[in-house]
Amino acid sequence: MPLRTAAVVGAGLAGLACARALAEAGVAVTLFDKGRAAGGRLATRRVETGGRRLGFDHGAQYLTARGPSFATVLEAHAVRWPAVADREAHVGTPGMSALPRALAAGLDLRPSRSVVGLARRERGWILRHHEGDLARGPAPDRPPEEAGPFDAVAVAVPHAQAAPLLPPALAASLAPVRVAPCWALLVAFDAPVPLPDAVRPDSGPLVWAARDSAKPGRTAEAECWVVHAGPDWSRTTLERRAEEVAPELLAAFAGLAGALPPALHLAAHRWRYALVESPLGAPCLVDPSLRIGAAGDWCLGPRAEHAWDSGTALAAALLGS
Repeated sequence: MPLRTAAVVGAGLAGLACARALAEAGVAVTLFDKGRAAGGRLATRRVETGGRRLGFDHGAQYLTARGPSFATVLEAHAVRWPAVADREAHVGTPGMSALPRALAAGLDLRPSRSVVGLARRERGWILRHHEGDLARGPAPDRPPEEAGPFDAVAVAVPHAQAAPLLPPALAASLAPVRVAPCWALLVAFDAPVPLPDAVRPDSGPLVWAARDSAKPGRTAEAECWVVHAGPDWSRTTLERRAEEVAPELLAAFAGLAGALPPALHLAAHRWRYALVESPLGAPCLVDPSLRIGAAGDWCLGPRAEHAWDSGTALAAALLGS
């Protein structure tokens, strides 16, 4: 029976790649994401403080392509960032979130929807979902809503979040996958910090620092920095409050940069599933008989391109089922 309808859970790069490939094949796709917009870790946070507008790419810092498929995406929706001199780094403009929003254009995207269950019925797959981010807790008097039926389902979320949604046999395949967390510091100053635009510390708790306001197309009205902690430090502090972590990351940044100007804005953001350490080792997971599968960077490796390639592979597998 031809594939006519599909649901994609997760609108990060893997979900967008899968949804676009299915839609281009003539499938009616509905894309669900718990965030307010598409993107996942291709995220930009905008804040206003003291009458100044600030922007921070607090997730993925830049994108690279080694294969033609993702290179075409970057050529169409991103620009080169020369500050990363050792590789062909690209960024979205005016923020990283612009790239996934462009990729989501024309798709039936249902934002602010946390999918909490899948059920296979005679007419197809039914999705149960709550409005908003389930991590904050659904309203106790509002039962999950249902969507469907769909001929197929693609689950494109972090592996730990995918496991409860998948059939047991597919979920069991996720056991070897390991993904490290990352704490990100978002800090703005009224004066320049005496560092290059992109820095990779080789010791200490930090692994990255970037002057976000110096990226192409940025319009921030102050000097904005994003600083990432390494996997080990992030693991040991994972369950602490962001308000406690931010000053410690700022102190580590000061150790790297020397004396810092007073901070105009200071915040920390926790990414629980940031860096793939042990991937699945296959392009995607799929059960062709049930027409359900899963995709993500955790299938192939830590680069954003791995997520794109995995989502594309899952679409091909579902179309062939």
